[in-house]
Amino acid sequence: MKIQEGSIIISTAMLNDTAFDHAAVIITEHNEKGAMGYVFNKLFPRNFNELVEFKNAVPVPLYEGGPVQTDMLYFMHCRPDLIEGSDIVAKNICVNGDFKKAVQLLNNGTLTVDEVRLFIGYCGWDAGELEAEIEEGSWQLTNAPVDFVFSLEVAAMWNKLHTSYNI
Repeated sequence: MKIQEGSIIISTAMLNDTAFDHAAVIITEHNEKGAMGYVFNKLFPRNFNELVEFKNAVPVPLYEGGPVQTDMLYFMHCRPDLIEGSDIVAKNICVNGDFKKAVQLLNNGTLTVDEVRLFIGYCGWDAGELEAEIEEGSWQLTNAPVDFVFSLEVAAMWNKLHTSYNI
């Protein structure tokens, strides 16, 4: 199995006591320049509506997407039929798109909290770097389906990936 957009990787014991301790990452971009993804199983200590700019929005959990650009907000969703300008990762899982529209749809209930993930920061690797980290044993590629990102309780995700989708 090779790394591709929509692949889910999990950290190994080699990354314990780091920012990636028990981390599950969905790869949203993988090409000759490198890879990008988001940690999707670690909640940020505040909700979306606790950010000053979005204080009137519905409470949506924020996730610690990764150590890169932690001053930026990124989003993923599974409703390309509702949010224009989205980039499909795999199946109906998308990143980017019209964020103002997504917030509006969340606020009016058309888009549910279960259909969107909001990330503070992201994970990034230069060309060949992620492959090298997998080869050295820091990360393990899983065979989890891409929509796993939107399932289960956050606390159970890493264990479920580790025990059920480990290849």
